[in-house]
This record gives sequence, structure tokens and C-alpha cells, in this order.
Amino acid sequence: MGNSTTITSTREIPLNKLVPSPLNVRQTGRDNGIEELAVSILAHGLLQNMTVRPQLDEDNRETGRYEVIAGGRRLAALKLLAAQKKIAKTAPISCIVREDGSARELSLVENVQRVNLHPADQFEAFRRLNEDEGLGAEDIGARFGVTARVVRERLKLAAVSPKLMAAYRAGALSLDQIMAFAVIDDHTRQEEVWESLSYDTSPAFIRRRLLQGHVSAQDRLAVFVGVEAYEAAGGVILRDLFATDNGGYLSDVGLLERLARAKLEQAAEAIRTEGWKWIDVAIDFPHAHGLRRIYPRDVELPEADISRLELIEAELDRLQAACEAVDEPDPDMEERINALNAEYEAIDAKGRAFEPANIARAGAIVSVDPDGTLAVIRGLVRPEDEPRAEETSAVPVGDTKDAADDDDAEKTSSLSDRLIGDLSAQRTMALRDQLAVFPEMAHVAITHALALQLFYYGRRNESCLNVLASSEALETRAPGMGESIAAKNVAARHEAWAVRVPTEAETLWHFVLGLNFSERQALLAHCVALLVNAVQRDAADRKPAADVLACAIALDMRAYWRPDADNYFSRVPKAMILDAVREGVSAEASDRLRSLKKDEMAQAAEQLLAPMTWLPAMLRLRSVEQAESEQSAAAE
Repeated sequence: MGNSTTITSTREIPLNKLVPSPLNVRQTGRDNGIEELAVSILAHGLLQNMTVRPQLDEDNRETGRYEVIAGGRRLAALKLLAAQKKIAKTAPISCIVREDGSARELSLVENVQRVNLHPADQFEAFRRLNEDEGLGAEDIGARFGVTARVVRERLKLAAVSPKLMAAYRAGALSLDQIMAFAVIDDHTRQEEVWESLSYDTSPAFIRRRLLQGHVSAQDRLAVFVGVEAYEAAGGVILRDLFATDNGGYLSDVGLLERLARAKLEQAAEAIRTEGWKWIDVAIDFPHAHGLRRIYPRDVELPEADISRLELIEAELDRLQAACEAVDEPDPDMEERINALNAEYEAIDAKGRAFEPANIARAGAIVSVDPDGTLAVIRGLVRPEDEPRAEETSAVPVGDTKDAADDDDAEKTSSLSDRLIGDLSAQRTMALRDQLAVFPEMAHVAITHALALQLFYYGRRNESCLNVLASSEALETRAPGMGESIAAKNVAARHEAWAVRVPTEAETLWHFVLGLNFSERQALLAHCVALLVNAVQRDAADRKPAADVLACAIALDMRAYWRPDADNYFSRVPKAMILDAVREGVSAEASDRLRSLKKDEMAQAAEQLLAPMTWLPAMLRLRSVEQAESEQSAAAE
């Protein structure tokens, strides 16, 4: 093999005599980071000379310019500095001049042989500049052409446990995982979580494990108390530089709860002035309180309030029309609309009020709503405060009986008990026969009988229908039930009817009779729905009728309930968790979970099944035929 001679020399060439070579192999990303590189060159100088060769014309004669065959990005950065008048256009640039060899080959050698700095080395270098040389994030950023935020992120990464950083250098951890570990500064905790990871090593899971015991700034208590108030009380907020943390994570849960309770107590003081018999404060509303609730009634507003409501309605109509006439509504106009709506709601709320006797008998619970707002539930009656029997007499206060009623009672009392039983039985049978041919009146009677028991305390015996309406308190069976979609819908529907039914049970019949058919159907449906009880004591306590009903109304439990680690997977054996994943995802996914501990398996199953539609067998909708078959078998 023959020897080859490389002809090189180093000389300073004016910047304006340097031009890009068309033979430079770097085509992709050659314009990336030019501004940052320019800042670095200005701060530190050109650390590596560019390789050039004389430019030749068509006659193979030198033009006096030089083509940069290795260092195109450095040339672009220098040209940028010259355009910004930070260096002269004729500034001398040290270059290695090559007069032989393939320009394309030389460009390829420089780019292929170069080994990029490992990110961990860069993190460490930034940390040294910060700690050893006392440079702040702004100073470091200015020297390397990056923002102060980028510097802070790299300093945060450099602070991760050396053990984890070594794993990152060795390729056992990804950059995304290192970023997740950087959410806290505790090296011991970082290493504990890393060593405990098995199936799920995703950054999201790592963050969740590290942040156990912390509360998101979007949590209802954090929203209720306010992040500013929490910090003012000495609370610490942990922030994640590498993820959208929505305001950070509050680390002192005890302090947060104390602040929340203090704010609730302050709100309770204002509500006590309303005259309630008792006020309880609870951070979590006790849905299983078991207390009967009474509701406010419509009251007539003063004429001045009625007039104001009319004026507000007219102005809102005018403003809404003005908003619809333009593409972008005036912010001041929108603010005015919001203010008017708030005023309208405040005045309208005065149209409902509790009766003084009920306020003296009942109480209220002050708590925090799921959205972080103050929740006040008024009108709760304890068993010992329920009205006595004489208070619930069928005769209203201010006896309305006339002389004819007294005469009838006297005549009836002179009859023997046996004869009274005989005659009333005859009348009962006649009522049954006649009511059967009046279906609309039967509709009124059953609606009245159910509403009488479900909206009035102690009035069960005042209906002539032998119907016992008993609505089980499901909150005692399933903690947290009160916050479910279904429970909120039922409660809202009940309250809507409770404020409409008359105060006195004696007038309920006329109220029901006066409803149109669709309204009466809605009231009946609500009352009947409250009687549904498909709760099972155990696996053997099957409710086939509930399956038939579910089929008839096409109940889809996926709209109401989804399995997660807390409500299902942590409460069943590991074998059932694996079966659920196998059924809902795949056999391979299930097999990957086998070696996990129970709590890790539950968490992993939650994540795997979150996007799926899987439900436990007892919550699935059976076919009509299957449900009816099981109901028949149960009856035999």
C-alpha cells in the first residue's frame, strides 16, 4: 500500500473570506442551536478550529476565499455574531487549511468520529460552575446561550442521587426516569423507590410513588384553603420542573387540614347566626349521617326584589344580544353579565326560606365540596329532634273539623269493633274493585302513598294503601357513595321535588291530583326508584329481579363506576386481579404482573385497565333471557 501525504497548515483567515462548503455532509439539523452556539463562542472563544480548503473557480484557480468543510455550524454562529455587530466582519479566524483529500470525506470524519458529551457530564459541569465558581442560573445561561430555566433544570438533574446517576450513565435509567426522580431531593427515598420498582417503571408511576404523602395544589383542600394561605402559614410546596404540576405539591398535609378546619369553623360561626339548633364541622361530608333532611319553601319576594329581577332580566337580554352581534365580546361586557347573573341568583335565593320551627329543630353540616368550595347542608334533623306524635297528627294546627265530622265519629264509636271491621272490609273490597277501573286514579293513589312516606316524617299510616316505602341508606354500605354520579343525581332530583311538595302532608293528595300526567309519572318514578334495594349480603344472596330490572332499563354501569386500586383491586385476591387483567387486556399483560406484591399489582392493574371497559362480573349487564331464567330458578 502506498503512502499518502497530507498537506495542512494553520492560518488566520478573515471571517468574510470564509464560505460554507457545498460538500459538507451535515444536512439535517445544521441550523439547530446556532444562537446558543454563538453565545458560547462569544463567551468562551472558538474552542475548535474549522477545517477549510481554498475555493477554486471554473479554471481551477484559487478565488481568495476558503470553503469550510468541517465546522459549518461554527461558521454560521460567527456570521450571526458579525451580523449582530458583536464581532467584526473581517475578524481573523484560526483555521486548519487542507489542500488535498476529499472534502466530503473530511467532513464525514469530523462528524462521525466526534462523540457527544453524555448529558450526565453536562449536568455535573453545570453543577460545578454553580457550586465551585458561584455562577447563578442566569450567568450560566448567558455563557452557554440557554435560558435560566434550562440551567435550573440541569442543576436539578445533577442533584439526583449519585447511585441513580450512575445507573443513568450505564443505560439502566432513561432521561425521563431521571427527570421523574428529580421531583424530590431526598436521595434515600429516591433509591428506595428505584429499588422497589418492578413491573411499572414509568416516569408517572415513579412520581406517584415519590409524592406519596403530598397533596396536589389542585386537591380540594388546597383549593379551599388557598396556596397563598398555606405558604403564609409556613407550608412548603414541592414543584416539579419537568412536568405540569398544576401549581406543585403541598408537603405538610397536617397543616393543610388544620387550616381547612379553621376556615370551616369561621364559616360555621356565620351560619350559627341563622338560628340553627346545631352546627357540625367536617372536612369530609358524612354522607352516611342517617339524618332526615328538610328543605326550604318558596316565599313571596318583596315587590322591590321582584322589580329588580325584572330589570336584571331585561338588561341581560340586551347584553346577550349585543354579544351575539359581535365576533369577540367586550371583556367589560362579559364582566357585567357575570355580575348581573350573580346578583340575580342572590335575590332569587331569597325566594326560598326554612320555616322558623324547622330551623329551631334542625341543624347544618359545614364541609368542603369536591371542587374545593364551601359546602353547607342545612335542614338535617336528628332522631331525638323529630316532631312528636301529636305534632304529626292528621289534623292540621287550628282544628278544621266541622260538626258533621264530629257526628260521624260519634256514630262510628257506637258500633262494635267486629262490625267496624266487617263494614270497613266491605268498603275496602269495593275500593279495590272500583279503583281497578280508574287507572289514572290508581296512579294518583300510589304516587300519594309513596310520596307521603318519603317526604314526610312519620306519616306512613295515613295512606289507605298497604305500601311500605323503605329506602336503604346505601352510604353505610359503600364509603364515598355520596360523591358518586348516581348519588348526586338522585339527591338533586329529590331536592327538586322536596321544595315543591306542600308543607302539610294533609294537602299532598290535592298536590298530586293537580299534577299533569307527565309530572306525576316523574314523581312516581322518583319515589319508586328510591325503593330499589339490590344490595347483597354475600355471594349467595342473589337478586335476580335486579338483573331483570337492569336489562329492562339498559343499565350500563360503565357510566357510573370504574375499577381502581382503592375501590376494587386492593379488595380482591391477587388471582382475581390477574384474571381481570387477562380478561380486560391480555394474557401476556397478566403474566407480567405475577411477581408483584399485592399493592403494586393493584396499582398496575388500575393503569392497564383504565382505558378499557372492563367490569366485574356482577356489574355487567346480563341478557334478558339469562336474567329471567335466573329469576325463575330462584323462585323454584
